Amino acid sequence: MLEDIKQVLRQEAEAIQNIPVNEAYEKAINIIEERVHQLKGKLVASGMGKAGQIALNIATTFSSTGTPSVFLHPSDAQHGDLGVVQPNDVLLLISNSGKTREILELVQLAENLYEGLPLIVITSNSESELAQMADVCLETGNPKEVCILGLTPSTSTTVMTVIGDVLVVMMMKRIGFNNEEYAKRHHGGYLGHKSRMQAKASPQPSPKERE
Repeated sequence: MLEDIKQVLRQEAEAIQNIPVNEAYEKAINIIEERVHQLKGKLVASGMGKAGQIALNIATTFSSTGTPSVFLHPSDAQHGDLGVVQPNDVLLLISNSGKTREILELVQLAENLYEGLPLIVITSNSESELAQMADVCLETGNPKEVCILGLTPSTSTTVMTVIGDVLVVMMMKRIGFNNEEYAKRHHGGYLGHKSRMQAKASPQPSPKERE
């Protein structure tokens, strides 16, 4: 069993290292910065099933690090929750296959509401219908799942999470996000206390002061 565990870890690590890195990331950051930080919109993340759980995690992490974001369940969007979308928003859509029916329908619904909303897509299939709709396509590298059946989202969700982390970190650097700003958004718990202590130890100008 120990050797099997090591093999799972090796496969997951290799999948992360094989994520394609290209100019699409910079384009995605530019779009998010423009829509959220310049036009005062927000990032709307969505996905179905396991991909939706990753989208929720990405949205909450963005929000806690200075980039207002929400998660929109694609099914709930068809029953009124689409109303959370506003004209200056950007959509971050996650679908491993790029063929998820509910996500494709969400694109159509959002387009009917506000034409021309930019789409950032995370997928393993750059030739899919969803990827072709996207303004930016961030590819996962289409790793093989560590699931012994090759079916359960496992390695694919690992790389989706990492891609989300990359976007968050790059945006934090872009806007100059610091400990003081973090503490304002995450007051409770150990992280809130730690961020306040770090801010007191080394005061830094806020993003607004840098402007």
